[in-house]
Amino acid sequence: MQVSAYSDYSLRVLMHVALRSPNRVTVEEVAVAFGISRHHLVKIVHDLGRNGYLQTYRGIGGGFTLALPADQIGVGDIIRLGEESDTVIECTKRREGPCRIRFVCRLQGVLHEAAAAFFAVLDQYSLADLVAKPSPLRQALGI
Repeated sequence: MQVSAYSDYSLRVLMHVALRSPNRVTVEEVAVAFGISRHHLVKIVHDLGRNGYLQTYRGIGGGFTLALPADQIGVGDIIRLGEESDTVIECTKRREGPCRIRFVCRLQGVLHEAAAAFFAVLDQYSLADLVAKPSPLRQALGI
């Protein structure tokens, strides 16, 4: 399963902020550190703030910090926030109409089970786990 760029960037933003904690971070700093478009990050930071993961500050000296301790931010929760659905395959809501074999096919069930296992693994980890060895990460990001 491949996660969206939105989910990937959300985790990168949170990791960067956790590594800089308790200091405020700006969108520009994250964009430069990861080589990501500032435009993409603005929406992500706004959404992470709206969902209670970042505390945002406006004006001069603005930026953002973690709104929760890193060990309370679940990786699975962030991925779910960034994905449109945890459904891997859709058998009924397709452009060309429902799949002809949907009532006898086992594929949807197998893929649903795989997705559940994927999220079960992600749910075992927190942001704190991702930044548990901060020195190499800080060095790689120029922090």
